[in-house]
Amino acid sequence: MAKIHKFQDDITEEVANSLKESIAIDTEATGLQIPERDKLSLIQICDQNGNVYIIQPDRKSYKAPNIVSILENEKILKIGHYLRFDKSALEYFLKCKMKPIFCTRTASRLCRTYSSEHGLKSLVQEFCGKKIDKRYGSSDWNKDINELSDKQLEYAANDVIFLHKIKSELEKMLKRENRMDLYKN
Repeated sequence: MAKIHKFQDDITEEVANSLKESIAIDTEATGLQIPERDKLSLIQICDQNGNVYIIQPDRKSYKAPNIVSILENEKILKIGHYLRFDKSALEYFLKCKMKPIFCTRTASRLCRTYSSEHGLKSLVQEFCGKKIDKRYGSSDWNKDINELSDKQLEYAANDVIFLHKIKSELEKMLKRENRMDLYKN
């Protein structure tokens, strides 16, 4: 398991400055009805070296200037699985615009036409040879970050730790199948 670094409110400027080229990103929320009912509870980031940063934003102000600087940095690719939800939650709560992005679910649907399984669990199994436990997805993510169990933290980390490898493999397939332009569109 990767080393998990926990932060309250925001990452440090030092961590933000260390993130180059690409990050894997995911979020946890209290539900899927954002912003009507639910709140952004956690932000998970993984760098290219496998360092995982789990951030619990301040749910009153959602001020996170160091995270925003990364999300808005057009030189840093943001990789996520089914990014539509995460992107909209991050942009709404952090008041930013997140780009550029690479969605592994969208890429999978375009090039893995031999399968109807495009979930993260299936992609991790196929491209990384690992089985991930998705049982802790329905959790109380609003507990203090230091009260989250090791299993909850592992679940949150698993949502980002494999994304760089999966993106790399999907890009090879998109190129091989002449679908990269379709993906970019």
